[in-house]
Amino acid sequence: MAPRLLLLLLFSLLSNSLPRQSFAAGVFNVRHRFAGRNITIVDLASHDRRRHGRVLAAVDLPLGGLGLPTATGLYFAQIGIGTPSKSYYVQVDTGSDILWVNCISCSRCPTKSDLGVELTLYDPKASQSGSLVFCEESFCTSAYGGEIPECLPNVPCQYSVTYGDGSSTVGYFVTDYLQYDQVTGNHETKQVNASLTFGCGAQQTGDLGSSSEALDGILGFGQSNSSMISQLASSGKVKKVFAHCLDTVNGGGIFAIGNVVQPKVKTTPLVPNQLHYNVNLKAIEVGGTFLKLPTDLFVTGGNRGTIVDSGTTLSYLPDAAYKPLMNAVLSNHQDLSSHIIQGFQCFSYTGSVDDGFPEVVFHFENSLSLNVYPHDYLFQNEENVYCVGFQNGGIQSKDGKDVVLLGDLVLANKLVLYDLENQVIGWTEYNCSSSIKIQDDKTGAIYTVDAHNLSSGWSLERGRSVALLLLTIVLSYIYH
Repeated sequence: MAPRLLLLLLFSLLSNSLPRQSFAAGVFNVRHRFAGRNITIVDLASHDRRRHGRVLAAVDLPLGGLGLPTATGLYFAQIGIGTPSKSYYVQVDTGSDILWVNCISCSRCPTKSDLGVELTLYDPKASQSGSLVFCEESFCTSAYGGEIPECLPNVPCQYSVTYGDGSSTVGYFVTDYLQYDQVTGNHETKQVNASLTFGCGAQQTGDLGSSSEALDGILGFGQSNSSMISQLASSGKVKKVFAHCLDTVNGGGIFAIGNVVQPKVKTTPLVPNQLHYNVNLKAIEVGGTFLKLPTDLFVTGGNRGTIVDSGTTLSYLPDAAYKPLMNAVLSNHQDLSSHIIQGFQCFSYTGSVDDGFPEVVFHFENSLSLNVYPHDYLFQNEENVYCVGFQNGGIQSKDGKDVVLLGDLVLANKLVLYDLENQVIGWTEYNCSSSIKIQDDKTGAIYTVDAHNLSSGWSLERGRSVALLLLTIVLSYIYH
């Protein structure tokens, strides 16, 4: 999900009618950062009719950024929106559902970013293709679950998203063209347009108004039908399957939509009727020994469960799992003198952490395992000083105290596949600087898709303390 876990997606009406605007076509590129009931946007009958004439193809979303806590701590995409098309940098977030970008009339929207990217405000008046979404239209009425009694002619449909740290974005929905790279051959793509409904941000609060880690918006890759991938799938453009491979060695990596045929990925079922990508965790193993944990730790429902999410950097464990895990990790290092650096447990250590610390293995339903090596969960804050990437979720948030959240620190350097068609998720260890093979659903052809690093032109290692970057993310990542 985005830097923060989405707590609320509330659709409401703007109190004042806005004039009808003309908008336009867009472009797409990727750099990465840091429900229970899905919102129905397209009715099933219409969806089924379109399936007969669909042209399903693979999509390559060039990835940039670096998920290391001591670097940018994020991956993000560059997209194009409007006619003429203008570029926008948006965070790729598997934990939220809508795409939104800051608009020209926005209050407290950042105009510059410490990430070194040029920010752009979306100007509806400067775009020639597209339109406002009004309250009587199917997108808005479906979001409300029916007709809206207060709806008047030409009143735009408003969106409001509130995140766990109190940050929020409010605006109105527009429909315009998104431009993305369709895979046409080995290492080859062509740009294709697709109509997409997204949010035009009119007011931001909290960290969303800050310039420290600012981007132009957030691109939701969640399961809801309001997400980009769901909208593209409903219009017959793609299959509802995507994958990412986040590279912490060279930065960037791979982000693609389509049926990945190489590498092969073993999967585990997604828990149905959940807001996020919930899976059934069965056990945790440290250094070859299974931890003795309460059985209710692995129950999904309410404020419990295990979430796989690329929208955050660290991994969070309930107190009942965090303490036994850390005791096992440090069991052979009783002489280590730990100290806290702005909320992170750190210690001095010389030598190879992979030789000195145990491997952690998360075991899931269907015998799928997630192997986390010491160099994954221990990151170097400064020379010979390492900090622990596992965090105690109970300390960060009372709502998240019983949730296991697995973020980029354990997902990096693995090909992670989200197959929403079959409601499964899986992964395999992989060199994210290499390439993968994707099958074109229409022709059956198999094409090679390469890794990208859009951020190679600017410094990923920014030379500042990890805590300044990550503490915000730790505190803001609050669960349902």
